[in-house]
Amino acid sequence: VQLVESGGGLVQPGGSVRLSCAASGFTFSSYPMSWYRQAPGKERELVAAINSAGGSINYADSVKGRFTISRDNAKNTVYLQMNSLKPEDTAVYYCNAEVYNKGWFRYWGQGTQVTVSS
Repeated sequence: VQLVESGGGLVQPGGSVRLSCAASGFTFSSYPMSWYRQAPGKERELVAAINSAGGSINYADSVKGRFTISRDNAKNTVYLQMNSLKPEDTAVYYCNAEVYNKGWFRYWGQGTQVTVSS
């Protein structure tokens, strides 16, 4: 299993950025996917999750109305559109998948840094 995030960077408050996570090594369309983030000195937290078909989505309260998670099962990719960014959104963002292979295993991408600053 491999998860590769891209799209992070430096963005001004109020700006937007879209993260992508390209997945391989498992049947992507069969599994829910999620985005987490970890700010300096803080625990990793769930940001958004989407089920396998894309019909069920959940968000952390802190990002509701500003972030949108989506997926393209034909491209084996999950996205996180981040709008109206705030300095407190600054963190390393990680793609996550829990895959069954003779047991459940959690996989993480390498992370992509998003910095919101003027």
